[in-house]
Order: sequence, then C-alpha cells, then structure tokens
Amino acid sequence: MSLYGRIFLLNAVVLVVAVALLIGPVTVSTPILLGEALVLLGGLAAVLVANAVLLRIGLAPLARLNRAMATADLLRPDARPAVTGQGEIAALTATFNTMLDRLEAERATSSGRVLSALEDERRRIAQELHDEVGQTLTAVLLQLKHAADRVPEPVRADLHQAQETTRASLDEIRRIARRLRPGVLEELGLHSAIRALAAEFTSTRLGVTARITPGLPTLDPATELVLYRVAQESLTNAARHSGAGRVEVHLLASAGGAGVRLLVRDDGGGIGAAPEGAGIQGMRERALLIGAELLVAAGADGGTEVCLNVTAQQPGGKRT
Repeated sequence: MSLYGRIFLLNAVVLVVAVALLIGPVTVSTPILLGEALVLLGGLAAVLVANAVLLRIGLAPLARLNRAMATADLLRPDARPAVTGQGEIAALTATFNTMLDRLEAERATSSGRVLSALEDERRRIAQELHDEVGQTLTAVLLQLKHAADRVPEPVRADLHQAQETTRASLDEIRRIARRLRPGVLEELGLHSAIRALAAEFTSTRLGVTARITPGLPTLDPATELVLYRVAQESLTNAARHSGAGRVEVHLLASAGGAGVRLLVRDDGGGIGAAPEGAGIQGMRERALLIGAELLVAAGADGGTEVCLNVTAQQPGGKRT
C-alpha cells in the first residue's frame, strides 16, 4: 500500500470511530452538563491518541530511513537500512541503498586517483630533494672542508660549525625524502619497512618497538603501501600529539589467518573527544581503497590503538 493510501486509511479509521461515538448512546444537553463534557473530552483524547499511535506506526519505516540518511558516512560504511514491505517507502529505501553504493564506489575511485597522484608527487619531490638539494648540500660540505683546511685557525672553527650545520641539514633532507618515498618498502619489503619506521621514530623520549609475526600471507604492493602509510601516520600522531613514551607496532595474522592485522598502540593521553583530523581521515580513505577496516579507539590501558584489518588477496585480484 502506498504512503498516501496508508495515511488515508488510518485517518478514515479514526473518523469512523468518532462518528460511531456520536451516533451512539451519548447525548449532549443544552447547556452542556459536566458529565457530558467529560465524556466528550475523553472521547476526543482517545481519538487523538489513536490517531497519533496509528500515524507513528504507519510512518515508522520513513523515520528509520531518515535516521539512516542522517548517520550515513562514506568513510565508515555501515549496514544498509532493510527494505521491508512495498510501496513508496520500500522503493525510497532501495533507491537510497543504491545511491550509497554508487557514492561509495565513486568516492573510492576518486580517492584512489588522488592518492595515486599524491604518491607520484611524493616520489617526484623525494627524487628532487635527493638529486638537487642533496647534491648541492654535499657540494657545499666539500667546499667548506676545502676552505677550512686553508684558512687561519680563528676562522676554521666557524667553518667547522657551518659544516656541522650543513651536515645536519643534509641528514634532515634525506630523512624527509625517505618519508616521502618509502624506498625500503620497494626494495626490501613490508617487514623491513616497518622495522625501519620504528627505528626512525625512536628517540630519547619515545621508544618504538616493532613486532612482526613470521609467515604472514603475501600481499599485493598497493596493500603493502596502505599498511606502511597507516603505520607511518599512526607513529607521526603518537610522536607529535599523544605525549606517549612507548609505542608498539604489531604486524600479525588476522583471526583465522586469512589476512593481516596492523596494530599501533601507544601509552599517551588518548584521543578523548577530539574530532578526527585530516591524518585519520586520510587513513580511512586508504583503508577503503583496499577494502580494509580501520578502527581508532582508546586502548584498554589508556593511550590510543589504531587497528587496520586487511583481508588477503587471492591470485586474480579477489579478496578472501
């Protein structure tokens, strides 16, 4: 039955009940007596309550669809509202589900293109930093050394200080280039890249431990890159914002051994009620590209836990 027909039928039932009360044994005097007024008011209240209850029942599917529309988030795919019954509401629910599927597919496609372009740009910038800036700073170091060997002693100390500053800048340029382009990931694989990340973020105030379970399923390059970037962003957030002293990076088999699970856990102050920033949203977009599930929550003992569950990929591009 259509929504129009349902509302018409509900109101017709209420009006029939009202007419039945009027032609019943109830009488109204002039002037109206107190008892008669109470009966009429009670009948009116009963009719209004019945009308409200019946309308709520009839419009309940529309209310459920409205809640689903209000809470829909393309970065967090959820269960679709169930298509029940027939008529306009069922057709509207089915159309909404189809629209969500299309929007998620289009967002995944566009995000994939953006992230692919971003990786290409990262690679280009890293190459330019290495080839142009890195080589220029190396030449400056050599010139400073040559000059320091020929100048008087009072000036030599200043040149040595300039050498150390230039060398520190060169090391920083190389560190930035490594973060932009994960050469370790391309050359040595995901396990070595995760361990290199842990070593890179380890400092006097932050200890990072990498624990990798042997015998993990083989992953395609795109999935390995997503795992690497999520681990990198999680470590960056822990180092900059959490105030943590310890971070653990776990790469292990998921439940049933059908996939891989990345877990980054710190002992910092936790995320609290802070809204998700661009970093976490970027991790969610990367997870959607490979059909993975990303969970960011408070740890059992405090701090923050970032968990990425990835299903293994079979030959031919299908995920198990």
